[in-house]
Amino acid sequence: MRKAAIIAQVAQKTGISQADVRLVLEVFLQAIVEANKLGDKVHLRGFGSFEPRKKSAKLARNIAQNTAILIPEHYVPGFVPSKAFVDQIKDAL
Repeated sequence: MRKAAIIAQVAQKTGISQADVRLVLEVFLQAIVEANKLGDKVHLRGFGSFEPRKKSAKLARNIAQNTAILIPEHYVPGFVPSKAFVDQIKDAL
C-alpha cells in the first residue's frame, strides 16, 4: 500500500479532505524523522517504536577495485513493532 492509498482511505473513513489528510500525514512523519535525528525514540502505543540505531564502523570491500574501505560509524532508522501489532498480523496471515 502506498501513501496515496492510505491518504484516500483515511479521507474516506473520516470525511476529511485528502489535502488535509496529506498535510497531517506529512507533518506526522516529519515529526518522527526530527525526533530520531535528535536521538529520541518515538513510541506509538499499540503500534510500535521508531528509534535511531547505531551501527559500528566496519571494514568492507570494493569488489570492483579490489580494495578495502572503511565504513564509518553511523545511525540508521529502526522500527520495533508492538506485541499487539505483531499479534494482529500473525493471526491475519
